[in-house]
Amino acid sequence: MISVLSKEINGLPVLELVSENKQNEALPLVIFYHGWTGCKEQVLTQGYELAKQNLRVILPDALYHGQRQVGNVLAHQFEFWQIVVNSVKEFPQIVEYYRKLNLIKNQQIGVSGLSMGGITTCALFSVYDWISAAVCLEGSPCPIQFAKLLIETMPGIENIAPEYINKQLEQLASIDLSHNPQKIAKRPLHFWHGTADEMVPYQPTKDFYDCIKDHSYAQNVTFTTTPGAKHKVSYETTLEMAEKFAKYFKE
Repeated sequence: MISVLSKEINGLPVLELVSENKQNEALPLVIFYHGWTGCKEQVLTQGYELAKQNLRVILPDALYHGQRQVGNVLAHQFEFWQIVVNSVKEFPQIVEYYRKLNLIKNQQIGVSGLSMGGITTCALFSVYDWISAAVCLEGSPCPIQFAKLLIETMPGIENIAPEYINKQLEQLASIDLSHNPQKIAKRPLHFWHGTADEMVPYQPTKDFYDCIKDHSYAQNVTFTTTPGAKHKVSYETTLEMAEKFAKYFKE
């Protein structure tokens, strides 16, 4: 039986999923991030499948989402990257909460997410070398490249000051995994992407993988392509993600 606990960690609303008989036991910790306009409740399926693998799973609400919503989420589209950067800054607070309780087994810490959460996953992996493993679902390890694409297509972008846009791009440099792929440092990292993704393009992520896969630092990087799949994570992909973490934390 999987329990779902609603918590606040330093004011951050999260859901914790864990087997009922293991609530007070040290387990590998996996933090899973939802997508743009989503919320923690919308990724309960992913959290549930992860928790079934004897993992403690945390589902946070990103800034301006879920319980942290301020007006219409869409009104914050120009703050998309600030939301990602904010999740990167908040991540250690969540981990430290469980570390102080001695609930992280062998300091095994994983991160995953879909769409914006996948982008956040890659950003976290580039910033924190103590993250053990990651799975990126329909996200991007190339935030600067993706940001420039979004800027070209966002309605109303012509009304935004160029200085603001440049500032947004500058802050992405430190979280862009494609600019510093050696930071993978042989850690397990898996990508899933559909070739017909209409929201986060497939090809840049696949190009990144093809570019790094033969380097020693990327020896534990894998990639699953689903031909014709759009911007939706299937149950089969969710199962693959959970099985990846089960494998990572048994090795």
